[in-house]
Amino acid sequence: MSADTAKCTSNACENPLISAEQREKIDEVRRLVGTFPDKLTTFSSDASISRYLMAQNWNVKKATKSLKETLKWRLKYKPEAIKWLGFHVPKMVLAYLLLLEFVELRLGVLDEVAGEAATGKMYRSNYKDKHGRPVIVMRPSRQNSKSVPEQIRYLVHCMENAILNLPENQEEMVWLVDFSGFNSSNISLKSTRETAYVVQVYYPERLGLAILYNPPKFFEPFWKVAKLFLEPKTTNKVKFVYSEDPNTLKIMEEEFDVDQLDSAFGGKGNADFDFDKYSERMREDDKRMQSQWEGGKIACEAPHQP
Repeated sequence: MSADTAKCTSNACENPLISAEQREKIDEVRRLVGTFPDKLTTFSSDASISRYLMAQNWNVKKATKSLKETLKWRLKYKPEAIKWLGFHVPKMVLAYLLLLEFVELRLGVLDEVAGEAATGKMYRSNYKDKHGRPVIVMRPSRQNSKSVPEQIRYLVHCMENAILNLPENQEEMVWLVDFSGFNSSNISLKSTRETAYVVQVYYPERLGLAILYNPPKFFEPFWKVAKLFLEPKTTNKVKFVYSEDPNTLKIMEEEFDVDQLDSAFGGKGNADFDFDKYSERMREDDKRMQSQWEGGKIACEAPHQP
């Protein structure tokens, strides 16, 4: 979870910014959930429960159901245990192993997702937006897997990694979706539905903004269908930006430092995906994640203004 300075005196982080009514609802959700598993007590914090309540418009019953489902899922799925790669593998070697389906099979030894990232279809960028939110770059045209479960597994790893790298007092992340090279074969209704479910149910209020950059015209009918899987709150966070439309480009100027922003999104940065360098970052983050969870010292989440 996010490393921040919020202090806990019990299972809940004290947040002086919440109102008396919100406090009552937070306490009610905590009571209805009951005992939190030892390694998941961070989900009993005010900040965590607040996110579930906000996602459900402060409906206690719905928030409790969603939180219970998340706890059950995390105990079974163990997202914090998903590893990048247990040892260093150069990109050329990984490409060969992928050809042999080594990474996909994992041989029952490694719990890795590096193979899914080989083409740079999704990764956490080395820059943040003006609010300090981590940025996940997505390039659906570089999809290299037909397995939706493996795609979702890598999505979860990216979500967990972005949360691990949240700055103090920040709980959200940004998605930048680059549609260059995108064609109809890249459209997957099943993958979209699964992605929407995971993000909305297991990671409520984690997505602060999603920018779809230069989506083609044929994407519009698909978007109308995809919106059926999204809550209105999530839909409102999705913005369409076109490089030839000055009005929509203002969104990029407002949200990002143009000098750091990837040139693929109209910026001046040259942040091309380098698999070997990215692997080094992910292996280091895996160590941080493991030390936090194994030590039972998952930091409480930063207090925020509901």
